[in-house]
Amino acid sequence: MADLGGEWGYRRSTSWRTPVAAGVSGIVLIGLSIAFADRPLATYSHDVIRHPEWAKLLTKLAVLPDPLALVALLVVAVLYFRQRFLSRAARIAAATAFATLLATFLVIVLKVAFGRLWPETWVHTPPNPSWINTHQYGFLPFHGGLGYESFPSGHTTRVTAPFAVLWQRVPRYRALYVVPIVLVIVGLLASDYHFLGDCLAGLYLGAGSAAVILALM
Repeated sequence: MADLGGEWGYRRSTSWRTPVAAGVSGIVLIGLSIAFADRPLATYSHDVIRHPEWAKLLTKLAVLPDPLALVALLVVAVLYFRQRFLSRAARIAAATAFATLLATFLVIVLKVAFGRLWPETWVHTPPNPSWINTHQYGFLPFHGGLGYESFPSGHTTRVTAPFAVLWQRVPRYRALYVVPIVLVIVGLLASDYHFLGDCLAGLYLGAGSAAVILALM
C-alpha cells in the first residue's frame, strides 16, 4: 500500500508551475468562450434545441453533491469517534465532502462578485436582463440579486469538486468520473441555463477546490 502521508500531502514538492499553468489555461479558455462562443451557443440553444425535458433532468444530477457531502461528513465523524482512526476510504470520503462544501461556498461568493447576466430571463419579479430576452450581455460586479449570478456555474462546480478528488485518489475509474460532469454541462447548455464560459469556470473552480482540500489533508 502506498504511504498515506505522502499521498495525502498531495505532492507538496510539485512545482508551482502546475497550478499556474492550470490557472492560465482556465483564464484563456474562459476568456475565449466569453468573447466568441457564449452568445452564439446560447442563441443556438434557445432557437434550435429549445429547452428539452431530458436536458433539464440532466442538470438535476448537480443537486446531489451537497447533501451527499453532509451525509459523508456525518458518517466519517461517527467512524472517527468510534475508532479514533480513519481508513483510506473514509479519508477519501471526507476529502470529497470538504471539496464539495468549499466549492459551494466559493461559487456563492464569486457569483455575487462577478455579477454576470444570464443567457435567458429566469427571474420575473422584476424580469432580469439577459442575452436572449433583452439582448444584454456582460458582467455587473457586485450588483447583487438572482438575475446577476450566471458566472460561474454552481451546478458544474458542485459536480466537479468530488469527482476531481476521486480523479486523484482513485484513478482506476477516471473514465466514469467524467460522465456525470459532461452530462450536467450538456444539460445546462441544452437548457440554456448557462453560457459555456460559466461551465468552464465551474469546471476549473471545482477542480481547484479539490486541489486545495487535497493539499491541506
